[in-house]
Amino acid sequence: MVPVIELTELTKRYGDKTAVDHLTVTVRSGTVTGFLGPNGSGKSTTLRMILGLNAPSSGAVTVDGRPFAARPRGLRHVGALLDAQDIHGGRSAIAHLKSLAVSNRIPLRRVGEVLEEVGLAETGHKRIGGYSLGMKQRLGIAAALLGDPPVLLFDEPLNGLDPEGVRWVREMFQRLAKEGRTVFVSSHLMTEMEHTAERLVVIGRGRLIADETLVEFARRGSQATVLVRAPEAAALGALLTAEGAAVEPAGDGGLNVLGLPAARIGELAWRNNIMLAELATQNASLEKAFMELTADAVEYVAGDN
Repeated sequence: MVPVIELTELTKRYGDKTAVDHLTVTVRSGTVTGFLGPNGSGKSTTLRMILGLNAPSSGAVTVDGRPFAARPRGLRHVGALLDAQDIHGGRSAIAHLKSLAVSNRIPLRRVGEVLEEVGLAETGHKRIGGYSLGMKQRLGIAAALLGDPPVLLFDEPLNGLDPEGVRWVREMFQRLAKEGRTVFVSSHLMTEMEHTAERLVVIGRGRLIADETLVEFARRGSQATVLVRAPEAAALGALLTAEGAAVEPAGDGGLNVLGLPAARIGELAWRNNIMLAELATQNASLEKAFMELTADAVEYVAGDN
C-alpha cells in the first residue's frame, strides 16, 4: 500500500488549549482506515487541517506529497464529507452538485451518475431544505464522489442513515478501497468501524493512542475471556478465584473468566473432579478495547467531535 495522507508532528492550538498534539500518522491507499476517538479528541480538527481549512500551529500534513491547499480543482484529488447539514437548503441537489462540478472542471454528466449511485436520482430536483438527515448524508457522499477522487475523507458518515443505508455505505467504502483509493473515515463509535475498517487510527486529547489493524487493536487493548459452564458453578468459581482469576456470572449459569487460559481452567476442573459442560475462549471485544484505551482521554470540546 502506498502512503497517501501523511501527518508529521501535526499540532493545533487554540490559545492555551491544544486540540491536536504532535500527531504523526500515515494513511495508505487500498484500505479503509477508521479514525476513532472520544468526542472532543481532535478528529474533526485533524480532518480540517488535512483539507487546509484550518492552519496547523506546527507540523505538516500532505496528501500525495503536497499540501491539499496547493491543489487547484480540489474535488478531483480529494472528496470529503465533514458536515452534511452545512449546505444551502434553498438549492436543489442537482443545482448544488452542478455548481461544484463547474468550479472544479468536472464533467456535468457526473452529477447524474453520483445521484444515481447514492440513491437520490428521483429526488435530485427537490430543495435540499426538505431532505431528511439521511438524505443529506447521501448528498454529502455524492459531492465527495463527484470528482472521482483517489482520496476520500468522511466525518461521522453514518449519522441519520437507516440500517439499509449503513450497510450500503460500508459496502461502498470497501469497494472504493479495493479500487485502490484511500478511504479515511472518522467516528467516535467503535461499532461503526468494526465491520468496515481494516486499520484503525485512534486518538485521545489530540494524541495518538493506536495505529494498527483491527485484530492488533483488539489484542492490544483487551484480554480474551473464557466462558465456562459447570453443574458445580459455585465451587468452580471459588477455585478459579483462588487461582487469581477474575470471575463474573454469565447467562444460563455460566462464568466469564479473565486471567486464566482455557487449558488451565480445564486442568483445574479435572484435578478437582468438577465436570465441565462448556469451555470456550471468547474473542477480545473491539468495543471493550476502545473503551479501555481511551478511558483516560475523554474530553468534550465545543465545536469538535
